[in-house]
Amino acid sequence: MRMYDIIMKKRNGGELSREEIDFFIEGYTKGEIPDYQVSALMMAIYFRKMTENETLALTMAMAGSGDMLDLSSIGGIKVDKHSTGGVGDKTSLALTPMAAACGIPVAKMSGRGLGHTGGTIDKLESFSGFTTALTTERFIENVNRIGIAIMGQTADLAPADKKLYALRDVTATVDNMSLIASSIMSKKLAAGADAIVLDVKTGSGAFMKEEKDAKALAEEMVKLGKNAGRKTIAVLSDMDQPLGYAVGNALEVKEAIETLKGHGPKDFTELCMTLGSQMLIAGGKASDTDEALEKLQRVIEDGSALRKLADFVEAQGGNPEAVYHTELLPKASLIHEVKSPAEGYIGHIACDEVGVCSLILGGGRETKESEIDLSVGIVLQKKVGDAVKEGDTLAVIHANSSEKLAEAEKRYLAACTFISTEPAKTPFIKEIIV
Repeated sequence: MRMYDIIMKKRNGGELSREEIDFFIEGYTKGEIPDYQVSALMMAIYFRKMTENETLALTMAMAGSGDMLDLSSIGGIKVDKHSTGGVGDKTSLALTPMAAACGIPVAKMSGRGLGHTGGTIDKLESFSGFTTALTTERFIENVNRIGIAIMGQTADLAPADKKLYALRDVTATVDNMSLIASSIMSKKLAAGADAIVLDVKTGSGAFMKEEKDAKALAEEMVKLGKNAGRKTIAVLSDMDQPLGYAVGNALEVKEAIETLKGHGPKDFTELCMTLGSQMLIAGGKASDTDEALEKLQRVIEDGSALRKLADFVEAQGGNPEAVYHTELLPKASLIHEVKSPAEGYIGHIACDEVGVCSLILGGGRETKESEIDLSVGIVLQKKVGDAVKEGDTLAVIHANSSEKLAEAEKRYLAACTFISTEPAKTPFIKEIIV
């Protein structure tokens, strides 16, 4: 078998066999096939697309290119949750203890963030001493003992995907539905869960800006998961403005804790309840949405979801007291209110620009080597559709540098659009795809 023939076959519109896809993934992972040949194949795929069979074969080949986590020693149906990312997306911090408190074993691999704010691991490190550097044995033991564990993604998990994504990133071949879906799902399949619930975002702060594109991606990933033998559900949700009010690592942790106490923002609570209900149904803990929602509400009201978070933090070396006393979390030295320059209604908030404000303050990474300031960020006081008067507080900036604060304030004000009439409301949860 020759890479030249595989490139020419796809260039001419042919369907690659599973053996051909396995050949190129294995050869590329081992360094036996050069970047320039794989670049040519990626461009051919970009223009010629991939069939359902090809996409599944590519996903399975990438999932099998490294370690496949074996979770069979964990009792029950393991349900993983994945988000396509966004601004203020702290969902795992609240959702996983809710699901675990309802009896769903949560064995999750997460990464660090590269962009607006940190990833789930960075946010959890707001708890002093917290670590995700767990052995597989301790990871599984924690899930069996307390129902939840989150560990860092290993270098050997879907290594072919890491190599391919880095290559696609510099050859203008990222934007292909099969390649995007297989990249996400290969890691999810390698992580070993029995069922997968996907939170697919759409809007100005999402990877997929247009709803039709986000829906197409969700459908592609659900199809892939099912074809791979995993129960897979996708929830399409809005990311045209930040999720909840808090953007920034420790600030998002505080908001997640408030949500577990029953005082969370409406949109964030709705998302956690929607995703959580799908996790409970997929995990066999509820027969329908109504039963699932009732169970999720109960673990918030009786405090067991909050206690589950504290148990989880303690089990991974963090200070559980910070769950009950959030003043122990990192705090910024400067707190500044951003005042409205106009009267009317908030018509639009450029979500991605709010993320850039957090990045400017030091809450995210511009490169993999960047140090994150866990204490900084922005807490919105007004969101789209809210009435404002001149001088009202639009947001509160938490900073450790007056220069960065001034730059972030200027950028935040530019991100807000004011209109004279109340804008029409749009649904936050767009669709559930099963």
